[in-house]
Amino acid sequence: MSLRKTKLRDEHSDVDTGPLNDILFILLMFFLMISTLANPNVIKMSVPKSKSDTKQKQSVVVSVDKDKNFFIGSKKINPDSLESSLKKYIIEGDSIKPAVVINADSVAQWGEIVKVMKVARKLGATTSATVSGSD
Repeated sequence: MSLRKTKLRDEHSDVDTGPLNDILFILLMFFLMISTLANPNVIKMSVPKSKSDTKQKQSVVVSVDKDKNFFIGSKKINPDSLESSLKKYIIEGDSIKPAVVINADSVAQWGEIVKVMKVARKLGATTSATVSGSD
């Protein structure tokens, strides 16, 4: 009986993994992008749509200085006629609620600012006040 020894090969077969790395990188990038776009915690809502353009109501600027002078825009008004002067700018029955912005000097009395706020709210407008320092 003759047994032959088989010759072992010293050669190793290599598999090229370069294209595999490219595919894995592309898949990783794809899943990262999709996971940031698809957020499962989003609440789906139906937003109303309109056929006409939305009107933006311009705000009325009322200024009060330290000497109790009232201005609507740049026009000086009498403090006693504040309500009638503001009524010209605030259209009653309009579907958009107008806004009155109050610019006041830092040394102006708060009572005057509150007076303007009360008149504006009485006419149906929203108010916001800004106090600026005097130099």
